[in-house]
Amino acid sequence: MRQDAPIDQESLSVPTERTFIPPAKPIIGQDEQDAVTRVLASGMVAQGPEVAAFEQEFAAALVGGRECVAVNSGTSGQHLGMLALGLKPGDEVIVPSFTFAATANSVAITGAVPVFVDVDPETFTLDPACVREAITDRTVGIQPVHLYGHPAPIDDIVTVAAEHDLWVFEDAAQAHGAIWDGRQVGSFGDAAMYSLYPTKNMTSGEGGMVACGSAEIARTVRLLRNQGMEKQYANEVVGLNNRMTDIHAAIGRVQLQKLPGWTARRQELAGFYDAHLEGVVVPVVRDRATHVYHQYTVRLEGASAAERDRFAAALREEHQVGFGVYYPTPVHRLATYQEDIELPVTEMLAREVLSLPVHPSVSDEDRDRVVEAVNAVARGGA
Repeated sequence: MRQDAPIDQESLSVPTERTFIPPAKPIIGQDEQDAVTRVLASGMVAQGPEVAAFEQEFAAALVGGRECVAVNSGTSGQHLGMLALGLKPGDEVIVPSFTFAATANSVAITGAVPVFVDVDPETFTLDPACVREAITDRTVGIQPVHLYGHPAPIDDIVTVAAEHDLWVFEDAAQAHGAIWDGRQVGSFGDAAMYSLYPTKNMTSGEGGMVACGSAEIARTVRLLRNQGMEKQYANEVVGLNNRMTDIHAAIGRVQLQKLPGWTARRQELAGFYDAHLEGVVVPVVRDRATHVYHQYTVRLEGASAAERDRFAAALREEHQVGFGVYYPTPVHRLATYQEDIELPVTEMLAREVLSLPVHPSVSDEDRDRVVEAVNAVARGGA
């Protein structure tokens, strides 16, 4: 799953007298079904006019008009985007460890080296001071993550990159519509990736979008996604099959139109939680940031991982409120990396964070139940 840790399937089947409030819930309605039917009837189901239209509409709506290239997943977008920036074996890319594994995997799969650094304890996003300290003569790029829908301090990161002649690739998988200092994320770096997985703020069923800072980068991504060719059988580079289908693009086009309303609902729910939750540290939003709340992530300050897990279990078992823990194991501690480094903020967050339901399907009654449950469990000291 791109970016989000797998949903606890046990939590989705808890027997209860009350309706279970899931931690995430994709919204696929009649409009999306009609769009798929229209494409199927057209006979053009592979990459075609729907993909081209989706790319243009996404660019206009979310990344300030930057040229966009649709691909089959967010991870593919990261992989191809950084290849287009020239990433090669042995290069180093600075990444946060408090993120989903794909952030680092998309670097490592090329033979390059992800260099893990710490994050800000309030916004959970890449700390520019830590980035600066990690730069070596092998560093070629920085991959900040706009985590949970809150923008990273992207202008400061771009400044650090410019001082050292590095590129910046924005991981905006969770940040559709997020804004930093009046400007849409995904439009700051040399390129950016958005995920379109079902649990994201909008979906195409599965897919990703690469926003490109130049026509040259966009053309290279287009080549790489399509076996290295723009014209059939005229292969220019060694490429892959990472295309998006017209079926997926048609779903994405419908969802894009609904995104502003869904974002407003997420923000409304977050505002209510901010005002009424007790016993937890609610998300911090920087003055220059517009948070789109892919996740509403609280901290249980000072908790151990076991204490956090008991708190979460009480929400599920006693109150039928779902949750997510994103991310319980820092990427640098995963078996695939096992880096012997100390990232104290990342380690702290991995013990303390808990994400509450904030998807647009959460009703006012559900919202009230979430608050009631969190406050009750906090008072009970679970």
